[in-house]
Amino acid sequence: MRVLLTGSSGWLGRFLAPRLRAAGHVVTGLDVAPGTDTDVIGSVGDRAHIDRLFAQHRFDAVIHSGALHKPDIVRYPRQAFIDVNVAGTLNLLEAAVTHGAGRFVFTSTTSLMISAAIRDGAGDEAVWIDESLAPLEPRNIYGITKLAAEQMCRLIHSEHRLPVLILRTGRFFPEDDDTHHTLDGENMKANELLHRRLTVEDAADAHLVALERAPDIGFGTFILSAPTPFTRADCAALKTDAAAVIARAFPDAPTLYAARGWSLPAHIDRVYDAGLAERVLGFRCRTGFAEQLAALQGQAPAPVTHDPRYVSPKETR
Repeated sequence: MRVLLTGSSGWLGRFLAPRLRAAGHVVTGLDVAPGTDTDVIGSVGDRAHIDRLFAQHRFDAVIHSGALHKPDIVRYPRQAFIDVNVAGTLNLLEAAVTHGAGRFVFTSTTSLMISAAIRDGAGDEAVWIDESLAPLEPRNIYGITKLAAEQMCRLIHSEHRLPVLILRTGRFFPEDDDTHHTLDGENMKANELLHRRLTVEDAADAHLVALERAPDIGFGTFILSAPTPFTRADCAALKTDAAAVIARAFPDAPTLYAARGWSLPAHIDRVYDAGLAERVLGFRCRTGFAEQLAALQGQAPAPVTHDPRYVSPKETR
């Protein structure tokens, strides 16, 4: 297929583009910043530019992973988020319909599911988060615009029957968390594989599966995160003594962590359930907490990339 990939210079794009090409697809990478896999420099907010690209390349499919993200809140005004995340998504959807593209994959975020109450850890139990969570009350402009873009996807599918799959990805960024600094970044990422993170490699692989499955499914929204070892029955204990719950599931974890000088989480306030993606989309992340412990056991490199020096290419252009 002829695929337009937005955000091709970004962290996900640099893993996704080579996979698409290896699968036999002809990829045109679009980004505001240059990169190895970027063929065209431009913004999704420029509708005339988008229409010219579609007319020139006659894309069969779109993977829309380009966006302004949560760390960009301190760098860009709210209007920029609306222009890129909302209007840019609409530009691509309408161009896909006008020019006859047959499928659309949208990279969304689990962040839009996290209200201020969930973020602050309110309540006596960890919140079990799956696609049925409602109402959705995003706590910042990033989440608000990604939710609006999702609704745009729903509208265009409803009106034009364009196959659209929405992938709400958990965390896969390589840099340190921009708000939490209580743990070493590598330790924190390892912990998050239990309940809210996936590797960038798994995120890229999921997009390939979604690209293939979109016509059969038609429309769907899927959380992407490493398989959690927890169940709903664990939610109360996770809030009060998460380390004990983890040790029951992974008896070697305390020893392996201690040898590394790491800490297991004392409390977990949310758990992402990626079961729907496995049942309907047919995708399950290959890497989870068990693989992280195996790496510690064998003194091998961690399966999750940690790079505190990573900066988005759009900030260095």
